[in-house]
Amino acid sequence: MNTDEQSVVLPSSTLSSLSISLHPLPILNISEHLTRLRLQTNTNIPFVLGALLGTQNGREVEIVNTFEVAAEQGERVDHGSFNVRKEQYKQVFPSLEFIGWYTVAIRPTSKHITLHEQFSAYSSTPLLLILQPTAALGGANIASGHLPLKAYEPTIEIRDRSSRSVYIEAPFNVETGEAERIAVDTTARGGEGGTSLESHLQTQRAAVKMLHDRILILVQYVRDVIAGTAQKDHATMRSLAALLASLPASDSQGFRDEFETEYEDVQLTAYLSTLTKSASILNDCLQIVDKHNILNSSGREERSGGLTAASRRLRGAPGRGFGGPGDWDRMH
Repeated sequence: MNTDEQSVVLPSSTLSSLSISLHPLPILNISEHLTRLRLQTNTNIPFVLGALLGTQNGREVEIVNTFEVAAEQGERVDHGSFNVRKEQYKQVFPSLEFIGWYTVAIRPTSKHITLHEQFSAYSSTPLLLILQPTAALGGANIASGHLPLKAYEPTIEIRDRSSRSVYIEAPFNVETGEAERIAVDTTARGGEGGTSLESHLQTQRAAVKMLHDRILILVQYVRDVIAGTAQKDHATMRSLAALLASLPASDSQGFRDEFETEYEDVQLTAYLSTLTKSASILNDCLQIVDKHNILNSSGREERSGGLTAASRRLRGAPGRGFGGPGDWDRMH
């Protein structure tokens, strides 16, 4: 049997146990690569080839980034260029490893098995990510809301005492972070300009609109339950009750009275704290003044005591001073 006519993908009953997380950046890179080659080659499905970078922990795979791979004549990998690009990305992203490759096709064929064998020198089980062109699919995936991407895990099939390399389709989910969501949103808008205030207001408006729409859905659900047209789900009703209990109280007279009482209590506590602090500062100032007065009074007493003793020695000693007889006699 001709290898080209034999499917290289195992039936859908055979499932892969891989858990693949695909980030938006590889999707954008692959789409841009395909669009650019379409314009350059003027063909609908050009030969697109690139490498997948990410991390793998056991059976959990995360695809984070990609880079283009140059091909030689006959759709063969240019290993020299590939090694240079891989080392360059390794210097910038040391935590990312080569985990597979991507291309554009409707489904894997024997040609992809040949490419898989060339990439096996860099990874024991390189994954295959295929971007399916929408023109060949007739826009079916677009209408159904699914991405035109398929992930495949390589494996070995043993049949009739012979083995061959085949693929198993592996499910994947798109995982995005906050920075990636902002970048994707900017790309989807075509990089349109605008001030930061305008962008912030648009984000706030979108968030409020989303909240309003979800509240309307919840209100309609409660109305349908009351009317008996919807089945009552006790878990959902408990979640709604907890959500309502967490909201602030309504603007009723009882709420206003309780709020004003608590507000006055808080203000009174703040005033008492301020008064206590002021009294403490005033007490410290009074202690400083008392110490200053005590030091000044003791100094005055010492000076006055010294002057009194000196005057007494000058005036009260016998035969001392110019008024005394002894001085007169000595002078005459």
